[in-house]
Amino acid sequence: MIYTVTLNPALDYFVELEQVNLGAVNRSNYDYKAPGGKGINVSRVLKRLGHQSEALGFIGGFTGAYIKDVVEKEDIQTNFIQVTGDTRINIKIKSEQESEINGVSPEITSEHLEQLQTQLSVLNEGDALVLAGSVPAMIPSEIYEVLCRSAIERNAEVFIDSSGEAMTKVLEAQPTFIKPNHHELGELFSVTLHEPQEAIPYVRELLGKGIEYVLVSFAGDGAVLGTKDQILFANTPKGEVKNSVGAGDSVVAGFLAAKTENMSLEDSFKFAVATGSATAFSKGFAEREKVEALMMEINIKELE
Repeated sequence: MIYTVTLNPALDYFVELEQVNLGAVNRSNYDYKAPGGKGINVSRVLKRLGHQSEALGFIGGFTGAYIKDVVEKEDIQTNFIQVTGDTRINIKIKSEQESEINGVSPEITSEHLEQLQTQLSVLNEGDALVLAGSVPAMIPSEIYEVLCRSAIERNAEVFIDSSGEAMTKVLEAQPTFIKPNHHELGELFSVTLHEPQEAIPYVRELLGKGIEYVLVSFAGDGAVLGTKDQILFANTPKGEVKNSVGAGDSVVAGFLAAKTENMSLEDSFKFAVATGSATAFSKGFAEREKVEALMMEINIKELE
């Protein structure tokens, strides 16, 4: 079974308008709502790729009820923990520039965290745990490390997509897979990375910590995948970017789906990059037919 954890979900409210006039009434040309949160996104993409998962995390109030309803209507199993207060609302404004206003997370107590750990005590060999997204300020930043160590003790695989202190600490727990983008990889080592070749020494350092797969995305400039045996580069397919939300989460879902299907390492890498691209080229999330078509445009080469 695949379990995804979203500690800090949101109801994302997208607003499109020609321009924003501060201090005045603004009327949108188009708006829509969607569940937000990296782990939830991974579950939604996995479903479109033909894989079931169980979405875990903390939700509350009418906004949390909306998220649960939408996800379950997509035939995705959920086991969210109810907290006091409303799940936050993140406002994403698309105008001359893209802006975001992220809401405040509801309170999450130590009892809620204990409930989550109890849920994850069912993990076993052959299961996969996805820990994705930010950690709310009231939760200890080492929570991913704690959950990761516990899952690995149960012989489950752990997939991480996060940043900042939470990411730094979880590295010591030797997760199976991590997916920083090039900005996040740069933050880990206090450097600025411009092109895939520059990532190689840092990918090797992370592999030296005992991580099996390090996948670094460079947006339209391709991606790098490192294992103990080799470091590979994949180009990004050509297409019009219509949607930046969830593209990185789609890469994680794509790699996990491919690994579950026992694809070769190169095909798993192609499938992951194609899944991220398929989401970026769509108004919604990637669909499998589009992913398989884009795989044909991706070439893999080994980096020295």
